[in-house]
Amino acid sequence: MKKLMVLAACAILAGCDYTVPLAQTPQMEIDKAVVGLWERTKADGKTERLLVLPLSRHEYLVSFPANGNDAMFARACRCSGAGQTLIQLEWIGTAQGKLPEENRVFQFAAYSVAGDTLRVRMLNSDVVKKDVKSAEALARAIAESKDSPDLFRDEMTFSKVNL
Repeated sequence: MKKLMVLAACAILAGCDYTVPLAQTPQMEIDKAVVGLWERTKADGKTERLLVLPLSRHEYLVSFPANGNDAMFARACRCSGAGQTLIQLEWIGTAQGKLPEENRVFQFAAYSVAGDTLRVRMLNSDVVKKDVKSAEALARAIAESKDSPDLFRDEMTFSKVNL
């Protein structure tokens, strides 16, 4: 069972999309509204948790799914893209101590917070292709696709866990 979880975590990390960040150095202050423990119930009835902690004034530490041995960890920061504020995730490893084996460690997400609800949509790598070679090329590709209804993947909706 443990071996299966490690393989699943590796598959998720291997599924990261981009080799380049939008933000080389985090500049924007964190949005404190996203800090905390969040959860969602998937279609199969299983619960997934998302943990977002402040790492500094400009970065977060993210764990997803945060309720199991297959948790992944990312450094995250706010950045600009597609005319909006995005979250840049840099996946750094798993709860099993597994490091990414390739350099596709970046993902980008649009988000909104309303009360105790966090909505997250990941940038769609079918629209903004993975083969961009620089932050400038990535920003340009996002801007060129900003009106595409498929720019982001399906929304994930999380509810705040009150501890």
